[in-house]
Amino acid sequence: MATLLDTIGNTPLVELRHLSPRPEVRIYAKLEGHNPGGSVKDRPAFYMIKNALARGDIRPGMSLIEATSGNTGIALAMIARLFDLQIELVMPASSTRERVLTMQAFGAKVTLVESMEAARDYAAEKAATGQYFQLNQFANPDNALAHYETTGPEIWRDTQHQITHFVSAMGTTGTIMGCSRFLKQQNPAIQIIGCQPAEGSCIPGIRKWPEAYLPKIYDPTRVDRLIEISEAEATRMARRLAAEEGLFAGMSTGGAAAAALRVAQEINRGLIVFIACDRGDRYLSSPLFDAAAS
Repeated sequence: MATLLDTIGNTPLVELRHLSPRPEVRIYAKLEGHNPGGSVKDRPAFYMIKNALARGDIRPGMSLIEATSGNTGIALAMIARLFDLQIELVMPASSTRERVLTMQAFGAKVTLVESMEAARDYAAEKAATGQYFQLNQFANPDNALAHYETTGPEIWRDTQHQITHFVSAMGTTGTIMGCSRFLKQQNPAIQIIGCQPAEGSCIPGIRKWPEAYLPKIYDPTRVDRLIEISEAEATRMARRLAAEEGLFAGMSTGGAAAAALRVAQEINRGLIVFIACDRGDRYLSSPLFDAAAS
């Protein structure tokens, strides 16, 4: 009999049938919304908690605390409950109501602050008291390890070793770091492409961090190319994915898909995989799909 934790990973890899500019270039989406918590963040959340427990980092009586923009918080709230751990999640006040309510449904305490940087500072200050264990996804090697041991191998297996380009949105950078390390070990010619927001754009789940907040797990040598995507491009692509491909996902997925399509337009042949980070129903209270029919 499987437990809920056993259902994390082994998500579907599906081909987009309408967006590719030529038949010799195939574009696939890794549907991470099929994880039990609804996003790619189930993988690192599970690894960070189980490995911290195995090492004895979480002492009896300690609560967990973490800064999150949403999906990691939902995953941590779900998995903390399965391990009977208390958790406080610190989020920007701009986070969608769906995210807050989902975390609270799992029994988490949710604290809203003015920005993601402020959330990280708040979590670090409370962890310094010794009463909380901060998982710190931005510096925790278990974040990238989850993708090195699961996401990367799944993509390699499910493309029958034919992948030529891997595209991922960049937030904590755990997904792109872990997948890059694994895929490059299999075939150094695979191109690793990161998606970042263009200047002045705000895309939930994708960040271009100030130097002081750059994730410590990030190694720029593991990324072959950075593509900047505007908020408008990410929005249009999220709507196109739903309307043309039947893939209902959030804005960060729209950003990664837009970057994948840009790569597809530049090559004559190849197999591109991008990460579809979560599901679109997490954004129904945001403006993302307000004008989807227009």
